[in-house]
Amino acid sequence: MAEVVLFVAFPYLALALAVFGGIYRYRHSRFTYSSLSSQLLENRRLFWGSVPWHYGIVIVLLAHLVAFLVPGVWARVIADPTALYTFEVIGFALALAALTGLCVLIWRRLTQPRIAAVSTVMDWALLLVLLVQVVLGFWVSLVYRWGADWYLHTAVPWLLSLVVLDPQTQYVSSLPWVVKLHMLNGFLVIALFPFSRLAHLVAFPFWYLWRPYQVVIRNRGN
Repeated sequence: MAEVVLFVAFPYLALALAVFGGIYRYRHSRFTYSSLSSQLLENRRLFWGSVPWHYGIVIVLLAHLVAFLVPGVWARVIADPTALYTFEVIGFALALAALTGLCVLIWRRLTQPRIAAVSTVMDWALLLVLLVQVVLGFWVSLVYRWGADWYLHTAVPWLLSLVVLDPQTQYVSSLPWVVKLHMLNGFLVIALFPFSRLAHLVAFPFWYLWRPYQVVIRNRGN
């Protein structure tokens, strides 16, 4: 029963919150879709936190996504022991970079009064959930080796079973509790997505890519 609640009901609930919460926010508060950047308040620490955080987390997420979307291709690539070992080392380094960058961002927000003053409860909740997720991911990468391989035979079929509306919890039931927490916390991030600053990721103004150049003239006045 517990597995059904955690690995069936909770993922669907998180996805429902993300979809319908996102639609509601877009329809009623679309102008709040912003990263609310604090760069103007402090820039130096932001750079040293933001760069490793974004590069680390984006590449790690892309690797997870590729393995999920094209598991056959991923399996053929990591069938070579050298490739598998290389991916393991790179994944560990990226997880460490993301963790370091996130810690810098949290420390910056804690120690800069002007930034702390504009931080909301949701900001802190999101940072906490992200920190837990990255720490768990780093732990899994450090302790449970060859995740690039066993991910294909556990998380991927479980996620696919959720997609086709035929949940199969047996794929993840025997995994270590750290790995399970990492999976569940990932869905918690998804649930918080439309209610946090992360929502700006789905509101990128793609029309900028083909917008004509604009001439901006500074008027200093007399």
